[in-house]
Amino acid sequence: MDRKVGFIYDDIFLKHETPQGHPESKERLIAIVNHLKKQGLWNRLVHIKPRKATHEEIALVHEPYYIEKIKNLPAGYIDPDTYLSENTYEVACYAVGAVLNAIDWVHNKEVDTAFCAVRPPGHHAEVDTAMGFCIFNNVSVGAAYAKKLGYKKIFIIDFDVHHGNGTQHIFEDDCSVFYFSSHQFPFYPGTGRELEIGRGKGEGCTYNVQLRAGSGTREYLTVFQDILPQKIRENKPDIILVSAGYDMHQDDPMSYINVTTEGVRSIVRSILNSSYAPKVFVLEGGYNLNSLAECVKITIEELLV
Repeated sequence: MDRKVGFIYDDIFLKHETPQGHPESKERLIAIVNHLKKQGLWNRLVHIKPRKATHEEIALVHEPYYIEKIKNLPAGYIDPDTYLSENTYEVACYAVGAVLNAIDWVHNKEVDTAFCAVRPPGHHAEVDTAMGFCIFNNVSVGAAYAKKLGYKKIFIIDFDVHHGNGTQHIFEDDCSVFYFSSHQFPFYPGTGRELEIGRGKGEGCTYNVQLRAGSGTREYLTVFQDILPQKIRENKPDIILVSAGYDMHQDDPMSYINVTTEGVRSIVRSILNSSYAPKVFVLEGGYNLNSLAECVKITIEELLV
């Protein structure tokens, strides 16, 4: 019998428009949804609608003036990569709200695990800055929200090929949130050195694994089958949030990392086997439509087991 897996998605996420040729397009979610339906997984999921996160909820990690700025900026590029369309602010509020809903459902034991198929992604967003396609830091707001629900120890795993600079910086002086990232280095955005371990009261609660261009499944399995379980055993988290970026796949155009499809399955399986704590996966990167859809399918298959 399937485990109860919440799937948080809504067509609202297609309303964040990006210019033609931009890698972070609505076609990403369309490909995921179509593939899950084609593979017979769609009807095995518990479908949960996202809610719109409030200003106060987003302000758990973001500066209020920044939230207002995003709300009021005209359409256009706000940095060389990140585009705002007419509906982006509202869509970004729903992307955050999807994670909050997922945490609520897991917290109330209505589902065992959850996957949030959202955009825009979040892990590059700083407290007062959008960057790297990201507007609000979905997982970070989720972690702050989980603390308010009473979770004492939150563990964030980020396997996107790009380092989650925003997530690290938001919690680097807070040991109630452990941040674990594997990423290509040196690479965008330039953060995520192994010597970045947190600071002050958060020292020792950030763990970065730098992976060289050309690394593949073997190197990733060392990280996720050896290093990660040890860190989770040491930390004993109450809940695990996963920044699930699939751009480390060998077919992805945005990196020089070569993890195979079955390698992705092994990574997800290792995360699921590492702890009995409830887990919420949140989509970050992944820009080859075929490999992205297949990687999400594999993730869902593992969650259902």
